[in-house]
Formats: sequence, structure tokens, C-alpha cells
Amino acid sequence: MKDIITITLVDDDALIVSLLQDFLGNQENIEICYTADSGEMLMEKLATESALPDIMILDLNMKGINGVEVTEFLKQNYPSIKVILMTSHYKRSFMGFMLKTGVSAFIPKGISPVQLLEIIREIYDKGFYFMDDQLGVLREQISHKSPKPTLIEKNKLTEREIEVLKLICFQKTAKEIGEKLFITPRTVEGHKSNLFIKTEARNIAGLVIYAIQNDYIEPNEIPLI
Repeated sequence: MKDIITITLVDDDALIVSLLQDFLGNQENIEICYTADSGEMLMEKLATESALPDIMILDLNMKGINGVEVTEFLKQNYPSIKVILMTSHYKRSFMGFMLKTGVSAFIPKGISPVQLLEIIREIYDKGFYFMDDQLGVLREQISHKSPKPTLIEKNKLTEREIEVLKLICFQKTAKEIGEKLFITPRTVEGHKSNLFIKTEARNIAGLVIYAIQNDYIEPNEIPLI
């Protein structure tokens, strides 16, 4: 017998909740634990319900406590729940947030119910799901070479390199970085070259992903391109 996958739906759009509840509730081995129309209601239910869901389908843009805040709350207090963050304002640039917070999937609201069902099952089995365009972003932004395990922190960034990395994330030019740190643009380019070598990033976007993953910068600090 297959495991029952328990689901919680959190969205302030009653129609979407109703449609998903009807569709998913009629699928084999899937059970809807409960629904919530706000982050506040969800937190109340998490505190009072006896069992936690395996997977939560969470709207990003809600009034009051939004999906970003709920996701951060879940990471701190209920890390076992796998989160599918769903939004009508889908952007590939949100990938950094997904990597940072450990969201299992980040999907547009226009996705078909059949594909959503496939995503749910894959997340239950593997813990995560990337859409094709997201995989493309990862291939472009992160080096294909996997770093060899080492006990020596030979790739540890210096304080100056960290300063340069942060300013790169803010889309500053070599000239602007030089003026900020009182060094020459040529010196900035030298630090940038060292950053590419140490992080194994292939481009600026890869450096941004590296900075997010290593807590040098928060995703919400990065200006939208």
C-alpha cells in the first residue's frame, strides 16, 4: 500500500482553494489535512492541529502575513514540512529565495492541476522539484564542476573579497566599487577574478547565488534587474 501524502492549502483566493481541494482530494493516496486563507490562520492551525502535513501549497502574495514570511516561519519552526510556493507573479529571479529558504518548489499559479499532482508526488519522493526553466538558470549560474571535499579552507574568502562580492550583488561597477572601498578599478577586477576562481561561479549571476547560499547577503537585499 502506498503512503498517504497529506496536504495543506494556504491561499486567500477561495476559488483556487476550493478547486485544488476538490481535485487533489479525489486523487489516490492524497489527503487534504486542512486549508487556511491567511498566514495568521495557518499559524493558528499549526499550533492546534495534532498532525503536520507532509506538503504545504502556499500562496506567495497574501494580505497580512505573506508567503515569504510564512516560509521563513516554517523553516524555523516546522522544517519537516515541504513547501510548494505558488504565485501569479512568477519570476526566475526568485530562485535565490528558493535556494536560501529550502523551498521544495517554486511554481506559477497557472500550472495545470495534472502537473501540480506530478510535482507533489516528486517532492514527496525526492524532497524538491525544479521546473525546466529553473534548471536552465542553475546550469547558467552555477559551475558544472563540483568542488572536491577538503579539510583546508583554501577557498575561504578574504574580508576584502567579501566586501567586493556584496557590492557586485548590488550591481556596482568596478569604478563604483573602487570609489566605495578606496581602491583602483584594476584592483577590483583582480578581486573579482579571485572570486570567480574561489567560488567556481561562471558569471555574475553565479556570484550572486554563491553570496546567497553562504549568507553573505539576503535575497531581499538584491535589487531587481
